[in-house]
Amino acid sequence: MSNRLKDNINSRYFEAANALTSKQARRRIVAYVEAYDDIYFWRTVLGPFEDDTRYFEVMLPSKVNLTRGKKSVLMNFLEEGADGRVGRDMIACVDADYDYLKNGVTEQSKKVIESPYVFHTYVYAIENYQCYAPSLHDVCVSVTLNDHRLFDFQAFFNDFSEAIFPLFVWSIMVYRNGRYGQFSITDFNRVVDPGGFNVRQPESSLKHVRRKVNSKIRELQRLFPDSKEEYLKVKDDLKQLGVTPFTTYLYIQGHHLFDNIVAPILTKVCNLLRQERETEIYHATAHRTQKRNEMSCYENSLQDVKTMLKKNTGYQQSEPFRRLQEDVRRYLKGE
Repeated sequence: MSNRLKDNINSRYFEAANALTSKQARRRIVAYVEAYDDIYFWRTVLGPFEDDTRYFEVMLPSKVNLTRGKKSVLMNFLEEGADGRVGRDMIACVDADYDYLKNGVTEQSKKVIESPYVFHTYVYAIENYQCYAPSLHDVCVSVTLNDHRLFDFQAFFNDFSEAIFPLFVWSIMVYRNGRYGQFSITDFNRVVDPGGFNVRQPESSLKHVRRKVNSKIRELQRLFPDSKEEYLKVKDDLKQLGVTPFTTYLYIQGHHLFDNIVAPILTKVCNLLRQERETEIYHATAHRTQKRNEMSCYENSLQDVKTMLKKNTGYQQSEPFRRLQEDVRRYLKGE
């Protein structure tokens, strides 16, 4: 089979393959994803729907030329002339990015939100799920083996989201109307970055973010003086789509949230928790050799922050994740 033909395999191929298997065999549904990291996430989405009649195989769109990314998935299976590539036995699973919140105003957005065989994250990307605030304490415990609730992640990200929500509305508005060249996602990320962070005094970081957000909003109001009505419409529309002032962090660029906000905060919290546990061991009433052995045992049990954050599955209790699973449930019922 040629490389070109391998890349052009469509849903009817898998339907035919399933039809040739015995009636007792489980049906195989192929789920194409954007990148290696996405394989594990989409396994957590699709795995609960496997039974004795069907199973999912999650993979990249091409084993031949190793192409990756959202455009590769969508171009391979949703471009003009590719009718039938996705279907009953082959689905595409992608990050929503801004396509969900653009709400069909672009061609790609329409493909992502309207195709019954394309599933998207609702939040910006899988990294946003990994950074789901109510689950971050558990990540700290997995890293440090210390269950002391040193920091209120949910309260912080509620306040952070409320601070950036007005500017986020501007960001979605300019991406919907095509004027994002004057206020890009990169510009937005630069404004909402908390910068230096103090675990003991998180309010100082929030005040810094609020000042930058208010300054940028005043600049945008001068740049787009007649946008008030459009802004209010987008704001209401976003709330209808599930974005609230307390959950905005789930919809900003995932890599920026993961690498520049959540991971640095987690690292500082985990460092304090480690120090706390090491101090307990040091001051324990035990002889020197026992302390040394206990410290060595503890240090060998510690984990890397980013590694454990990537393995975090606490997002399964979140509202967007439940919506995503409901989409899969509907697809399987309507097949």
